Amino acid sequence: YFMDNRIIEIAPLAFMRGRTLDNAFIILDEAQNSTSMQMKMFLTRLGPSAKCIITGDLSQVDLPRSVSSGLRRGVDLLGHIEGIETIYLNAEDVVRHRLVKAIINAYSEDEEARQARQKEKDEEA
Repeated sequence: YFMDNRIIEIAPLAFMRGRTLDNAFIILDEAQNSTSMQMKMFLTRLGPSAKCIITGDLSQVDLPRSVSSGLRRGVDLLGHIEGIETIYLNAEDVVRHRLVKAIINAYSEDEEARQARQKEKDEEA
């Protein structure tokens, strides 16, 4: 019913160009896998009365290493703009299996250690 009557629409980023999304509540999910150009294109589609939520997990970027996440770039570039808020969730916010918190923490600790090793390596060079 909702999709048939265009109350709810699912649209890939590839079909956003040229559109203005107004009188709408828009959710961009898994945004960590958008490129910077895709993120800019999406954000510039918002009409005057649109509301938007963008979700993503920067620890789960599936883009090639040579391509930066549009979500990361957007947070870095736009976080200071009035009307744009960033909310970070962590392992304490997990509502999945009890082991997921421990898994997330293990990966986070490993990533922090990897970054520390890389920083030491860069300083030695």
